[in-house]
Amino acid sequence: MTTELRVLDPSEWDRWYGVLELAFGGVPEAPEERQLWRDLTEFDRSLGVWDGELCVGTAGAFSFRLTVPGGASVPAGGVTMVSVAGTHRRRGILTSMMRRQLDDLRAAGECLAVLTASEPEIYGRFGYGIGAYSVHAAIDTNRVRLTVPEGTDGVSLRLADLTESSAVCEEVFAKLVPSRPGMIARLPGWERLPLIDPAGDREGASPRQCVLAERDGEVVGFAHYAIKPDWSFAGADGSVNVDQLMGLDPVAEAALWRFLCSVDLTASVRFRSRPVDDGWQHLVSDLRRCEPTVRDALHVRLVEVGAALEARTYQAPLDVVFEVEDAFCPWNEGRWRLTGDAKGAVCVRTSDPADLALSARELGAAYLGGTSLVSLAAAGRVRELREGALVEASVAFGSPVAPWLPHGF
Repeated sequence: MTTELRVLDPSEWDRWYGVLELAFGGVPEAPEERQLWRDLTEFDRSLGVWDGELCVGTAGAFSFRLTVPGGASVPAGGVTMVSVAGTHRRRGILTSMMRRQLDDLRAAGECLAVLTASEPEIYGRFGYGIGAYSVHAAIDTNRVRLTVPEGTDGVSLRLADLTESSAVCEEVFAKLVPSRPGMIARLPGWERLPLIDPAGDREGASPRQCVLAERDGEVVGFAHYAIKPDWSFAGADGSVNVDQLMGLDPVAEAALWRFLCSVDLTASVRFRSRPVDDGWQHLVSDLRRCEPTVRDALHVRLVEVGAALEARTYQAPLDVVFEVEDAFCPWNEGRWRLTGDAKGAVCVRTSDPADLALSARELGAAYLGGTSLVSLAAAGRVRELREGALVEASVAFGSPVAPWLPHGF
């Protein structure tokens, strides 16, 4: 039977989402978590592939605004909920959904697409590059000391109800969104995400807790965390599992880290998805004892090369011609002249000789400033055609702070 790709009808959501759950192991989500994703689903941007009455493929997109280098907030499609039934693989279903999605994003005027990947090798063939990384670590608080900056004692801390403190935590989050490439402004409804805490997902840890950092009567930071008790023959061996930690300045962040590292009856502070240049790495006395691990976080795809490269600024002046290869989105192929600096940029088609040759995947990887063009060239993925152009472009594309995605979608 021929499969049909169509926009999701709200009445089909349960069957559609069930296919997604099955693809990710078949364990049903908690009712409150499932309800959140239904409420956040943008049905006119969600696709299903059907084999008769049977749903065999899913893909969705959220309407995001993504911070790019220079601080601008750019419309971006947040690709999500992608799955193909195991019975229908190798039939072109994923390719058809990716094709339709990128066409739709282009029609909607969104020059960027972003996603998080369950398996990172899947999306490179569709032009996505790894644009941001994250650090996972576990601070051994029995053997690691923290040295905090001057003024940390001026920050007061208080425990707060997770739900009642949601509004002030969201205010802190919103203030930080423009400060890092890769951060996504939370639209209405997304403030519920940090509150979802199913008991079945805690793996023996406590319900999620909240601590607020305050100075002069103002909330300047917060941390969401859970405590997982454990005991060894020698005594208490629990862990503090950090979900989110946000501070408006280094002192506020240091106060929160110090608090988490001093929770009674615990021996470690564990966290995932922190920025690769996060300040905690310079507070600890022994980074080795924290066992940091880097992994891919945000994958970036330039839907419209010209518009995307014009949407950000560049930390050094540049004038470079790219020869872009993009078989999946052929409207991007060809030569583009990018001229820009810290004030703005212009990117137009040109017939001038190319300075650098690369694919849309490499542009996506370098776009947020977290992956250098020089490093991509070292892997043979960028070719320098004019001497000096590679370093010039690599420096200009960089960002003073590493891109970061604080939460998944």
